[in-house]
Amino acid sequence: MTDQGTRIRRRVDSKPGVHFNALVRGLDLAPGQVQYHLRGLLADDRVVREQLYGKTHYYPPEYDDWERAALALLRRETVRDLLLTLLERERARPADLAEELDVARSTVEWHVGHLQEQDLVEKRRDDRNRVTLVPTHPERTTRLLAAIEPSLPERMVDRFTRLVDDLLAE
Repeated sequence: MTDQGTRIRRRVDSKPGVHFNALVRGLDLAPGQVQYHLRGLLADDRVVREQLYGKTHYYPPEYDDWERAALALLRRETVRDLLLTLLERERARPADLAEELDVARSTVEWHVGHLQEQDLVEKRRDDRNRVTLVPTHPERTTRLLAAIEPSLPERMVDRFTRLVDDLLAE
């Protein structure tokens, strides 16, 4: 493997679920260089690619389908905040999460839909048909959260997305 290929593989190993643009930015390489080396890594099964929610994410091969989908979502700041709050409380109502995290209720619902889709959160209804959110795999989710350390540019993109969501909700 070339030096650049090794750098890309190490980056994917250290940041599972990293998306293409973050690889390019983090390694200070041209997009074409990253594409070229990723093709080789993918062909040799040294890296796994997954397209989720409009982004292509890259993982070490040892991550299973659930972990890959979970990491793709956990790379988003609002999702991380939602899950951290749910893991602390063990359960919460969507309106309470929206208020505590200072995001629009529609934003919470949008993210919860993806979290349900990937089996990270379950909606439970009480006898009055009120929804309570519960994490489905708290131990596994906590381990994955520990693997994610978002960079400053990743946090800034997340915050910009949150700002746009808030403006659209008004």
